[in-house]
Amino acid sequence: MDDVNDVQSGRAQRGHGLAFFNGFLKRPEQVGSVIPSSRFLERRIIEVAEIVNARLVVELGPGTGGTTQAILDALPEDSKLLAIEISPEFVERLRANPDPRLMVHRGSAEHIREALAIHGLPGPDVVISGIPFSTMPKFLGKRVISAVWSSLDNGGRFVAYQFRSRVASLGQELLGKPDTTLELLNVPPMRVYRWRKQADASR
Repeated sequence: MDDVNDVQSGRAQRGHGLAFFNGFLKRPEQVGSVIPSSRFLERRIIEVAEIVNARLVVELGPGTGGTTQAILDALPEDSKLLAIEISPEFVERLRANPDPRLMVHRGSAEHIREALAIHGLPGPDVVISGIPFSTMPKFLGKRVISAVWSSLDNGGRFVAYQFRSRVASLGQELLGKPDTTLELLNVPPMRVYRWRKQADASR
């Protein structure tokens, strides 16, 4: 039985990787890499974002859903995950996930506040972004970061994993210097940036 499970898992991974690669070929400006994130990068993201303590997580640019599943695996049973994806092919694939905690919204990352309102959700504890800031115009990158920051609950975290440092420079200009870690066990190696929104002392 273990051999059968291993074969099925291998087929699923190959299908996942092929779908991701096809998405990259169709829309290279919207997909940050040719292949999906490694399990090491997924583990790093989960740790940096403190998913185990989150009530509501928003994922921007989930792609074929590898990182989405890693988030769900670490997310508390009574928490929720809103995945915002612009590609219709990826949206269809994400909606096949049967986990009731997952909500999939087709739209742009810059409209995160509208997506939250449509689904009747409050400010998230965490926003995780894999969208490639390096391939989008600077003004759009700033709009996305500003929208994310204004949507976050007090004490919330914005976590972005990127190959290039564009999000760090844009984020530092708007939000201050991020905490940065490097995950070498990924192709390509990825930097994981985190900004934390200060809690309002009056609340």
